[in-house]
Amino acid sequence: MYEVLARGSQGAQRNSFALQAADAYLIARRPDDAAHALDLLSPPLAASATFDRSLMKVRIALQRGQAAQAWILIRAVAPPREAKAASRYFRLRQRAAFAAGDPAAGVAAEMQLEHWQLNAAALQQSRVVLLDALRDAAERGVKMQTAAGENPVVRGWLELAPLAAEAARNPTGATAALTGWLSNHPGHPAVEAVRSQLLGEQQEPLAAQAHIALLLPITGPAGPLAASVRDGFLTAYYQAPAQQRPVVRVYDTGKGQPIADVIAAATQAGADIIVGPLMRPAVAAAAADRMQRPPLLALNFLPQGEQAPPLFFQFALSPVAEAKLAARRVLSDGHPMGIAIVPAGQWGSRVLAAFTQQLQSGGGTLLASTMIDPSAADYSAELKQVLGIGQSRARLDRLESLLGTRLAFVPRRRQDIQFIFAPAQAGIERLLQPQLRFFYAGGIATYATSDAFEPDLRANQDLDGLMFPAAPWMLGSPLAEAVHSAASQAWQAGGPASERLFDFGFDAYRLAAALRQNSAPSSLDIKGLTGQLTLGADGRIERHLVWARFRGGELAPLPSAPGS
Repeated sequence: MYEVLARGSQGAQRNSFALQAADAYLIARRPDDAAHALDLLSPPLAASATFDRSLMKVRIALQRGQAAQAWILIRAVAPPREAKAASRYFRLRQRAAFAAGDPAAGVAAEMQLEHWQLNAAALQQSRVVLLDALRDAAERGVKMQTAAGENPVVRGWLELAPLAAEAARNPTGATAALTGWLSNHPGHPAVEAVRSQLLGEQQEPLAAQAHIALLLPITGPAGPLAASVRDGFLTAYYQAPAQQRPVVRVYDTGKGQPIADVIAAATQAGADIIVGPLMRPAVAAAAADRMQRPPLLALNFLPQGEQAPPLFFQFALSPVAEAKLAARRVLSDGHPMGIAIVPAGQWGSRVLAAFTQQLQSGGGTLLASTMIDPSAADYSAELKQVLGIGQSRARLDRLESLLGTRLAFVPRRRQDIQFIFAPAQAGIERLLQPQLRFFYAGGIATYATSDAFEPDLRANQDLDGLMFPAAPWMLGSPLAEAVHSAASQAWQAGGPASERLFDFGFDAYRLAAALRQNSAPSSLDIKGLTGQLTLGADGRIERHLVWARFRGGELAPLPSAPGS
């Protein structure tokens, strides 16, 4: 029926029917008919239709027994960044990898798939499916080879494959080997599947046990953000020697349960430190909860002026804190007078307020400020106003009126501007900085926050001269390069979905481990991916950053400011 409808339609509707026809044929295991249905597609194809067609070609190759061709096709498709499409892609990539006899790539696909599983039950089911695929591959005689330096999660899954196959043949005989695997891989994602699927243990409520409780909104709209934080957190966990790794339990805060109830559950389960929550409202609710609990490392800051309760630490990638750093740097560089250009909205208002307060407290003056529309591409009107170019034009008009003649004119900005504070996300900065140069402001010292940075050499060439406080991962520290290289090799799809949040999660684990073991947390000093981390008197983790400037599209460290 879909095929008939496709033949009688045009454009996007025809393509939709043709794709539905191909999908129906594949469900019926009729790959040749599915291929004929794809022939009905009519260009131009929308991006979503192109993606669907690519995945269907992989499915057709698999059903035809062309595993090598399917593996080539799926690797040519770029991983999507939307949860539903990404889940489909990585499930199919896992199938193709196992069909092609590459179980390590199949495990890597599962690890990527887990980033998009925003439901705890779906996450566990996905791991059971992977365990079944590994067992089947081992029974077919596929070799489970692990390369030197293999990611410990991948290695653990591959070592489990022959044990799963043996458990299928001889359930009682494999018990000792499986128990040994559990001892060698504490905290591995497969632990629960091994206990329930291979050892036949009944699923019971977790017993009270000392552990790190990681509170993240895995379910819901913030799920992809939480997944990046979780990935960084667990990467740091697996970098620690096995004998030093504590138990980590992830608690999903995205299901609408009051945060006080989640904290109570973690406390009753034996948590000796709680990491999270992540979102600002949940952090405020956690601070308001006065029930007895272990130390807590919140992954956001409380609102300004709100006092934290005892044993309540706060860690965040705060643009407000960076705005204050920028104000101090402006003054140290000898630029007490300037202007600010910020994106309209709550983010811009908070950053501008923090910068202005810090600037004025240090004796500086903000001559003027303006807000630009983040969704716009042309900021001419706002820039003319804040740079005083409109006043130059008005003076010309008055002079021409007095003289009664036309005068040659080159517009001028106001000459008392010594600095420009222009914090924004990278896409906005790449539009804003060339426009500042067009309006004769290219030679003014311009400062931003680290939000201006994305690792893109070609696009960053428009940002030459822009200065901001940079984290070590941005400048390519040895630690950052080692961590990102390991993550990219494990996931085989370009590394973390969000380097900023991945590195934040990585540092959160190291902070939690230090706070958990340190009887004198005031001495805490960690060289992290997001900065040199120390503990302030108010329980906030302070990030000490290095100032950097874009030069030729690349970041170059700046010398310390005079007098700093």
